[in-house]
Amino acid sequence: MIEFFNVRKEYADVTALDEVSFSIDDGEFVFVVGRSGAGKTTMTKVLLREEKIDSGEIFVNGTDITALSERAVPVYRRSIGMVFQDFRLFPDRTAYENVAFAMRVAGIHPREIKKRVPMLLRTVEMEDKATHFPNELSGGEKQRVALARAIANNPDIIIADEPTGNVDPEMSLTIMNLLLRIKQLGKTVIVVTHEKAMVDSFGQRVITIDEGRIVSDRPAADGRGA
Repeated sequence: MIEFFNVRKEYADVTALDEVSFSIDDGEFVFVVGRSGAGKTTMTKVLLREEKIDSGEIFVNGTDITALSERAVPVYRRSIGMVFQDFRLFPDRTAYENVAFAMRVAGIHPREIKKRVPMLLRTVEMEDKATHFPNELSGGEKQRVALARAIANNPDIIIADEPTGNVDPEMSLTIMNLLLRIKQLGKTVIVVTHEKAMVDSFGQRVITIDEGRIVSDRPAADGRGA
C-alpha cells in the first residue's frame, strides 16, 4: 500500500526526513509518534504530495507519487482522507453540510449524497447533531464530523494528524476507537500523534521518528496490525 525508500527532505539547514524507509500494508493501523519537530508532519506532507522530497521514492498502491504530474496530484489526494487537529470544518455549514460538501466537490450525485451522509454521521455517532453548526458542537463532536467527512468519498487511506489534540481524555479514547472502527471497514489508518501513553494502550503498530530518522518500528501486539 505505502512504501518509503530512503526518503530525504531538507528545509534550509534542517534535515526533516533523513533516509526514511518503511512500508505500511493495505488495511493496517499504524501510529507515527515523536516529539514536536521530529519529522512527523513532514512525513505526512510528502505522502500527500504537499511537499516534494529531495531524494528517494514513495510508492502508494504501486504508483511512484514523487513522479506524478501536478495535474494528477488532486486526483491522487482523493484516495486519502485527512483528519486535522483543528477540525477545519466550515463554520457556516451544519454537520450534514460539511460532510456533504466533500462529496459535492468530488462530483458525487446529489441522490447518493442524500443517501450516504446520514449513514456516515451514524458511523461516527453524530446523526443526532446533523443540523448543528460547528459552534454548537464540542471539540470531540467536531472531530467526529471531521472523521465522517474524511471517509465520505471512500478513500483507501485515512491520515489523522494529532486527532485528539483538542479534545479531553475521555473523548480521545472515543476518537481512537472510531478510527479503529474505520480500520475495520478495510481502510489503512495512519495516526500521527505525540501522545505516547495513549498509543501504548492500543497495542497497534508504532513507528517512532526522531530528528528525521525512524528510531523504532514496533509491530502490533498480535503481529498483524489488526
